[in-house]
Amino acid sequence: MPRAAIDYFVIFYVTDERWAIGINNKQLGKYQVMRKSSLERENCSGGRIAKLHSGGADTGEVDAVGVLDSRMLPNSEFIALWDAVIVEASQKDRLLSQAILNFTLREKVNRANLPLHGLIVLHGPPGTGKTSLARGLAARTAEAVGRLGQFRYIEVEPHALTGAALGKSQRAVRDLLGQTVAEQAERGPLIVLLDEVETLAADRGRMSMDANPIDVHRATDAVLAQLDQLAAKYPHLLFIATSNFTRAVDGAFLSRADLIENVGMPGPEACRAILQSALEELAGAFPATASILQDADFHSAAKQCVGLDGRRIRKLVFSACALNKQTAIDPNRLSASDVLQAAKQAQAMSLCMMGEQS
Repeated sequence: MPRAAIDYFVIFYVTDERWAIGINNKQLGKYQVMRKSSLERENCSGGRIAKLHSGGADTGEVDAVGVLDSRMLPNSEFIALWDAVIVEASQKDRLLSQAILNFTLREKVNRANLPLHGLIVLHGPPGTGKTSLARGLAARTAEAVGRLGQFRYIEVEPHALTGAALGKSQRAVRDLLGQTVAEQAERGPLIVLLDEVETLAADRGRMSMDANPIDVHRATDAVLAQLDQLAAKYPHLLFIATSNFTRAVDGAFLSRADLIENVGMPGPEACRAILQSALEELAGAFPATASILQDADFHSAAKQCVGLDGRRIRKLVFSACALNKQTAIDPNRLSASDVLQAAKQAQAMSLCMMGEQS
């Protein structure tokens, strides 16, 4: 993430290893608590002047264990992801409507009678665009209800929260949700992505206590407890969770979801649209490939894509370019027959992998 212009922060008191209290020169007269990670490390001592990225608390950066990405919303990169993911328009409408409702309705109703938790779950096979859809949904939601203020985005890295030491996972989950997420939600509208949520909220009923440490059970308990507390306290907080294996997700977590959407394998029309989109992107850089879309082999290749996930369909364009060295050197040489051959190979590989798994 690019660094902004340097500002200054006068430190009066260092609370512990992570925090400092002082005054940002952009907010004179107001005390402010800053993460020391936002300041020049060598200057983090009382009575000193430390360098601070302009905007300080508003850069969107969050420095905490378990945070993979953080930024301000709307975000053009995420909006591009939303536009690129090809699913039914009605599904995007449902997702966006539910996300908007989280910010317009929750704070105005009694949770005892209308229990909205601020949780949307996307599930489906790998490669179908769930994570991209979730990121795009965050950006589009912030765009739609920007009147509420500046939105922030946090993406959780679930594997960073799991550990072998007894109690470590539970403490890490509690710290991330109960402290980091809560701190950000205090500052304004917040959207949190829980990718591969089965890692954080594993189904306790399917676990063997011999094969899985009790720490995993406690981590799931901690997720559920924190979700309930955060939902009650912060109506402008939305969680978007993704999962490749919903059977591995705890039922109590799923029961808290306001909307559960299956992002399935693309149908024939979607396969064609995805392949066309990928080739159009290639043609933007290598114009000679634009004619591929008018070739009969393109239509055959699109039919071959049925049964493949969206990621694999897009990647087969790279595979087609790699069929011979000359095309790899100059992708303008790519032909529709190359694309058809790559589609057939991808389909054969997919069937082979399915056979190995059965």
